Amino acid sequence: MKWTKFYLPDAYSPTMEQLVYFHDHTMSIITSITILICILLNSLLWNKLIDLNMNEHQMIETWWTILPTIVLLLIAIPSLKILYSMEELINPTISIKSMGHQWYWSYEYSDKFCKELESYMKYNKKNDFRLLEVDNKMKAPFLTQIRMIFSSSDVLHSWTIPCLGIKMDAVPGRINQSSLMIKKPG
Repeated sequence: MKWTKFYLPDAYSPTMEQLVYFHDHTMSIITSITILICILLNSLLWNKLIDLNMNEHQMIETWWTILPTIVLLLIAIPSLKILYSMEELINPTISIKSMGHQWYWSYEYSDKFCKELESYMKYNKKNDFRLLEVDNKMKAPFLTQIRMIFSSSDVLHSWTIPCLGIKMDAVPGRINQSSLMIKKPG
């Protein structure tokens, strides 16, 4: 993935695949509405057709109220389905606790073996992604249901991996959790 690309990153989890499909679904609806509005505006600008019977036509008013409601339902139903599936924890095999600190993250693997590591940001090099590269990367198994537990020791932190479709806030004194399943290694 490069910074100059304008599309979504490759999906490495089922959640991100659903988010990409939802994005494509919503953009097709928005594009078709935009094209329809442009065609209608163009016909209004170039045609001087006046129909006095259309002034009090109840049927067209009914339809331009019902059609936007149907469009909103076509967008809302898949969106709610994805939101509920993102919050669902299905029998996690491993739990990883992620604790946000002032300038670093600490991770704790505590289910099968107890391992802790601290992950500090690297300074800029030519080929590194700015503010994303770290010295100790968190390692997670793929094709395994993972529970991520987030908290913070000092201030609000945001933990995200865009290609997995996960973004959680670490809040001091509060524990947030999310499920994660990686489909491809890397």
